[in-house]
Amino acid sequence: MQGLLELSGAAYVGSGVLASSVGMHKDIAKRLAALAGLPVAPYLALSRRGWRRDPEGSAQAARAQLTLPVFVKPCNMGSSVGVHKVKSWEELDAALTDAFLYDTKVLVEQGIDAREIEVAVLDGDPPAASVASELNAGPQHEFYSYEAKYIDQDGASVDLPAKLDATQMERVRKLAVDAFLALECSGLARVDFFLDRKSGAFYFNEINTLPGFTAISMYPKMMEASGLPYSALITRLIELAQEHHAERAGLKTDYAS
Repeated sequence: MQGLLELSGAAYVGSGVLASSVGMHKDIAKRLAALAGLPVAPYLALSRRGWRRDPEGSAQAARAQLTLPVFVKPCNMGSSVGVHKVKSWEELDAALTDAFLYDTKVLVEQGIDAREIEVAVLDGDPPAASVASELNAGPQHEFYSYEAKYIDQDGASVDLPAKLDATQMERVRKLAVDAFLALECSGLARVDFFLDRKSGAFYFNEINTLPGFTAISMYPKMMEASGLPYSALITRLIELAQEHHAERAGLKTDYAS
C-alpha cells in the first residue's frame, strides 16, 4: 500500500515502504534492532523448505539453542495468529506444522516469564515516546492469544500507565525511540517489549508501524495519557504526513549538470 501511495505521489500517514515491510518481518526487525544495540531474546528462524527437508534437524537446532518453554510464531503474521506456547519438545512438530500454514518462515523464540509492555512513539525531532502500558492476559489464557485479544471479553486487561518504577519507565521509553529510529520508521509506531520478571531486563519483541486507531486502541490511549488528546494527535499525524511528502517531493529525481 505504501508503495502504491508513493507511486501516486500522495501524502499518507505513517512509515514508508522500508519500515512497513521490515516491521511485518519479525526476523529482520529483530536483526536490525539487535544491530542497533536493543536487547533481543534468543530465537531461531526456520524456513519451511528446510523444515520439510529435515524436520528432526530443525527440532534438534531448537533444543540445542533454546530451553522450554518456547513460542512458535509465523514470521509475517499479526494478532497472535498461528502462535503456540510449547511446553514439551514433543509438541514442537505440531506447533511448527500449524505455524507454517501461515508463512514460509517461522520463529521459535525463547519463552520468558515476562510482562508485556508497549509504548507509542510519535515522529518528531526527536521522536516522542508515550508513557508505557501493560497488557495482562486473563487467568484462563497462558499468553495474549488471538482468543484473548478478540473473542473472550475478559481475555485481557490493561494497566495505563504500566506499573513501572521511574527508571524502568525511562528505560523502556528510550528503547522504543531507539527501535523507531533503527527501523527507519516515520509518523507513528507502537513498540512492544517483554519485561523479564526475574532479571528486570527489557527485550524488544516487535514493532507495529500502523497500530490500531479506534477509540479503544492502545496507541491513541497511550498518547492521550501522555498529554496529547485524540483530535490533536490526528492533526499532528496529518501534519507529519504533509511534511514528509513535501520533503520527498523536494528531492531531485533526475541528473542535471
